[in-house]
Amino acid sequence: MKLNYIYEIVLFVVLILLQVLLLNRISLFGIATPVLYVYFLLKLPVGRNLYYVIFSAFLMGLIIDIFLNTPGMNAAAITIVAAFRKNILGLFFEREGYDDFVPGINTAAGPFVRFTIFMVFLHLTLLFFIESFTLFNLKNTLLRIGTSSVVTIPLIITLDSLMFRRNPGEQ
Repeated sequence: MKLNYIYEIVLFVVLILLQVLLLNRISLFGIATPVLYVYFLLKLPVGRNLYYVIFSAFLMGLIIDIFLNTPGMNAAAITIVAAFRKNILGLFFEREGYDDFVPGINTAAGPFVRFTIFMVFLHLTLLFFIESFTLFNLKNTLLRIGTSSVVTIPLIITLDSLMFRRNPGEQ
């Protein structure tokens, strides 16, 4: 059990460092930016306490906001997504009797991909609408949401499939 929390802390720190030091410097055609830190919410166990999930997400967003000098936009978007995570999980995964289930590409590929698409799209929609705070340039905002989603989703799925490989004897 304690090993799970250590893994989550390491994942938390690594995702923040990747986002702040590397990914935010990438801007494809000036509109698409990969947003990998939402992967932290995807990899938390299903039965994790709601307050822990919300606090962790807020802290992650706040740290990213501090480093990127954005006034609470990432913290607000990721906290809202974290608040609805349990309900969204119920849409894509069967409610089984164990709370230690960690969604992943190797445990349930189809539901995990759909869950990833939904969570990334929701997060980026909130983030970019909070950032623009207007419907004046709706076309540009929707373009940024779409292109950033197209860049982020394959990155998350690739990262998950590389990090969590099945053992050769598993089915």
